[in-house]
Amino acid sequence: MKTHPPVKIMAQEKKIDLVLYDLDGTLQDSVPLIVESFQKAYEMVLGECTRSVEDLKSYIGRPLGDSFERHDKETSDKLIEAYLEYNMRRMKEGAISLFPGVKESLERLKEKGIPQGIVTAKRKSSAMVTIDSLDIAKYFDVMVFGEDTARSKPFGDPLVEAARRFGTTDMKKVLYVGDAASDLLSAKDCGCSFALVDWTMMPKDEIGKLGPDYVLSSLDEISCIIGNTEL
Repeated sequence: MKTHPPVKIMAQEKKIDLVLYDLDGTLQDSVPLIVESFQKAYEMVLGECTRSVEDLKSYIGRPLGDSFERHDKETSDKLIEAYLEYNMRRMKEGAISLFPGVKESLERLKEKGIPQGIVTAKRKSSAMVTIDSLDIAKYFDVMVFGEDTARSKPFGDPLVEAARRFGTTDMKKVLYVGDAASDLLSAKDCGCSFALVDWTMMPKDEIGKLGPDYVLSSLDEISCIIGNTEL
């Protein structure tokens, strides 16, 4: 009887080594408070806010100073101070929560041994208020904040820094999960993959035109991307 040599099954190469998340609008439902904080800052400093909600939302995910760059430095500094004062107070009052299912998904991905991190344009002092109160720091192997790199989103520098801290040099093996155009542009700038969360409050059609690699209805779908299988 003719025999055949055993078939060698090649292990499927893992597509992603590190998953990084934006914070506001991606993990935590903070966009309404951010817009409210912008408006309150203008009211406190200039007496009124004449900027539209759409305009204010377009700056989410970028350094806070960019949001007020149209003003002179003195006015901009006052607006930043007023924003931070109001925003910090409301965060400490518990005004921000995680999106439904996010914490459970982070837990499941952590249990599977999937390395995860946060990359946000927020300053560490602000970001850690909700990271600590929502008890999610334990899920992350690395966290990069707005002050950690000279250039923030939409440049890819913060993602490269997060990968460097983790020990990853191949940005093609990094997935960034976000909700805004600045997140997608940051991913494209450094050559990593980008997944748009379906619950984004940003103009989804406009972000879609920029070509996200994936659209997630749940963070659990990241397991499919990690395993190089269909969503």
